[in-house]
Amino acid sequence: MVVTESQEKMYYPPDDLKRDAHVPDFNSYLALYRKSLENPEAFWKEIADEFFWKKPATGPLLQYNFDVTKGNIYVKCMEGAKTNMCYNVLDRLVREKNFGEKVAYYWEGNSPDHHMAITYSQLLSQVCRCANVLKKMGVKKGDRVSIYLPMIPELVYTMLACARIGAVHSIVFAGFSSESLCERIIDASSCVLVTADGVYRGEKLINLKQIADEALEKCREKGSSTVTKCLVIKHPALRTKSGASCNKLQTPWDSDCDVWWDEAMRDSPEECEPEWLDAEDPLFILYTSGSTGKPKGVLHTVAGYLLYTSLTFKYVFDHHHDDVYWCTADIGWITGHSYITYGPLANGATSVLFEGIPVHPHVGRFLGDH
Repeated sequence: MVVTESQEKMYYPPDDLKRDAHVPDFNSYLALYRKSLENPEAFWKEIADEFFWKKPATGPLLQYNFDVTKGNIYVKCMEGAKTNMCYNVLDRLVREKNFGEKVAYYWEGNSPDHHMAITYSQLLSQVCRCANVLKKMGVKKGDRVSIYLPMIPELVYTMLACARIGAVHSIVFAGFSSESLCERIIDASSCVLVTADGVYRGEKLINLKQIADEALEKCREKGSSTVTKCLVIKHPALRTKSGASCNKLQTPWDSDCDVWWDEAMRDSPEECEPEWLDAEDPLFILYTSGSTGKPKGVLHTVAGYLLYTSLTFKYVFDHHHDDVYWCTADIGWITGHSYITYGPLANGATSVLFEGIPVHPHVGRFLGDH
């Protein structure tokens, strides 16, 4: 298709937006891009210097080969360095930048009746408590934890708790079937599954725990029984005001495997020392959709992912300190990992964490909020 001059439209940002932008014009972008190519060591060091490193890199900040004629394809970032993703997106901000009282997330549930603000201090506390719960279950550095949750705060708590203790989280989109969940649990050899009793999508009630149990049964039928514990969250929409179950669905239960989140978290300590990881240690595995074959697990490592998501969030979304940001993706996808959790938190952002359907109960629900 050829676009004629009369059809072509250019939209320019207003002057006040350009004045405050991190990249105010195309020439500034080109200068930034050239620096990344011509002096990548200096370019990435400038980004890395914003974060905490328990041990500095002992080699080049960035090494890679994308040419098969020159050997194996690889990327290495900050080789020799030690750090922790959770420390950098929470402790660093709370303890070094005094962001403790700043809102990290405005959570908006499927129902307008369910909403809450979570500060950076509160987020750090919940993450540490969850990390201690996982450790009590025997989860250690390098272990895989499958997470099958809707867009509730506990999803963020759990993934950051894994990052804190060096476990590798594998988040499975909560709209996937029991077979899809089973495939990903088996491939990752997960030792713990984290799920919820149920979830509403619009007016539809879904028994998430039943789907999770079906997945674990399929795993056993296929000769895999690596999951030893299933941590179950009571969804806010399925509780009375006193916190008790409102009996809208029956939650299947295996007392040898299943553990209620509330009970496990109740006496869990609010302090948990981070596990200092090598820069190239794994952070998470996220599986492709499997629409064209078997789902493939894509592994992301600590340092490179930290630098990339922090950089792209800052520049692509032109984030500034007082902004309230909303990415409408699901954390079950890479967009959600990068631009709901890790990228925004690395920049000390305030985000909207949204569960449900944007038009439920009406299309104007979010106008003027936050």
